[in-house]
Amino acid sequence: MDHTSPTLSKAHSTDGTPIAWEQRGEGAPLLLISGALCTGATDAPLAALLAPRFRVITYDRRGRGNSGDSPTYAVQREIEDLAAIIDEVGENVSVHGMSSGGGLALRAAAAGLPINQLSVYEPPFSPAARPGQKAAPSVAQLAELLAEGRRGDALAVFLTEAGMPAETLASMRDSPLWNALESVAHTLPYDYEVMGNGAVPKAELRRVGVRVMVVDGGASPPWMREAARLVAQALPRGRHRTLTGQTHEVAPHVLAPVLEDFFTA
Repeated sequence: MDHTSPTLSKAHSTDGTPIAWEQRGEGAPLLLISGALCTGATDAPLAALLAPRFRVITYDRRGRGNSGDSPTYAVQREIEDLAAIIDEVGENVSVHGMSSGGGLALRAAAAGLPINQLSVYEPPFSPAARPGQKAAPSVAQLAELLAEGRRGDALAVFLTEAGMPAETLASMRDSPLWNALESVAHTLPYDYEVMGNGAVPKAELRRVGVRVMVVDGGASPPWMREAARLVAQALPRGRHRTLTGQTHEVAPHVLAPVLEDFFTA
């Protein structure tokens, strides 16, 4: 059986927005949630590696790829999108979230979605952020640039803040990848809203009752690894795992067996 060939479906969220999702393989359902500037296709390599063991579900978050959007955004809408997909799947689903997708997964679990167990990779909370602290100035700058239709400039602001060197950014502007990233740049404020002001939401995390594995890369920036540790500590059933030599761009072939071990334990 070809476990890598996806089956495309659409679920309709509470507000009527169509959410495109695909599934590969058979077995216990495992839903992958992508991070900023990503679509379900971004998760395809990881999904293909997991499909021999799981029924792997990938999807385009609202505003991206084949999914629809709404005039105004709220994190609750994205949680409802996940609920619609889980309802379509028809059974409790395990979830893995990458980066801000991990932040969304944690918030969905805290909201009571029927998630069986959960893993997240480097949700980008800031250990230095405090509850009540204002969001970074770049958020307002992004919103202003996007309102003016300057997606490329907004993308550059985001990538610079994420630590991309100027020379790398300049060369990327001339690549086909830049056009793909620009096509979803308007969703960057969505991810900022998911992450709030960046502080680890300890009170919210205490409401997550399922097993959670929080993973980071041993070669990732220290602040990102510290954030992963703090998230794991705040969760009632959290555990922390570090993948030696990995960065925020974790290699699917390294991550896949770790997820398989966790979700089949």
